[in-house]
Amino acid sequence: MPCVLRLNLERKCFREIEMSPDTWNERYNHDFDFPGAPASFLKENAHLLPWGKALDLAMGTGRNAIYLARKGYEVDAIDISEVAVEKVRQYAQKESLSINAIQKDLTQFEIAENTYEVILNFYFLERLLFTQIKKGLKQGGVIIFETYTFEQPRYGRPHNPAYLLTPNELLQSFADLSIIFYHERVDTKEGESKAIASLLAQKR
Repeated sequence: MPCVLRLNLERKCFREIEMSPDTWNERYNHDFDFPGAPASFLKENAHLLPWGKALDLAMGTGRNAIYLARKGYEVDAIDISEVAVEKVRQYAQKESLSINAIQKDLTQFEIAENTYEVILNFYFLERLLFTQIKKGLKQGGVIIFETYTFEQPRYGRPHNPAYLLTPNELLQSFADLSIIFYHERVDTKEGESKAIASLLAQKR
């Protein structure tokens, strides 16, 4: 049945294409800016993060995992791409960084409860993980989350609503934590316009 016949099928088919390991492997095989600079939101708020063990969800090139590992964090870093995972493993070994890079589809990944002082989620949206993220944080642990909002199609990909936050969705999803910072905006800091929401929240 064609994907366009119903919205739920369209989203399912889009996910199968967009999130397939082959798609991401091809992308990271051609990513020459490796690992790249960490996200600005992470750098700006690193001083607010508690010390300890961190989890980076959908790490991509590992830019944020590597940034925290250089600061002395022990980092678990998850990604669907075997290429990305292998590149991060090699880089971590070369630089003697404490990064446990794991190849896993996050739609099938279970976050260990009460394990992490910091959980990172940058430019990846899987709503089923929201509850797991909160359970995975230790008391006093912090989630730092940034991804695209519904306004993003004005500026570029992604266009599929399955990967776009609705107004205040991220804030409301983590309202049972202590909100340190929340902002929805069109950001131009990194040379291109993008509609994003940024959240920093702590488990009390």
